[in-house]
Amino acid sequence: MRRFHIALSIENIEESIVDYSRILGCAPCVVVPNEYALWRNDVVNFSIKRVENAQERLRHLGWEDSDANSFTMENDKNGITWEKFSASQQAEEINRIWPDTDYHAYEN
Repeated sequence: MRRFHIALSIENIEESIVDYSRILGCAPCVVVPNEYALWRNDVVNFSIKRVENAQERLRHLGWEDSDANSFTMENDKNGITWEKFSASQQAEEINRIWPDTDYHAYEN
């Protein structure tokens, strides 16, 4: 299974969680207070991260892919970073950055 991944930089986590939960029609599956939130549904893997005075709102694009053997990153011709990862690889990264989170993703 593949889900399109979008990662944005935002300044206000709480307001953004309310707004994107409404837009995506579901609550985030993980929230790191005042830092990060992740939504996963059948179509999209969408994350926001607090970045003070962010110059760019788009952090990166990519694919959550259950067949991904490893986490990869590459830049396209326009300088946009594309990541490819499995749900478990993303969960490992979240738990490494925010160890108190203890997030476990399901694969499908």
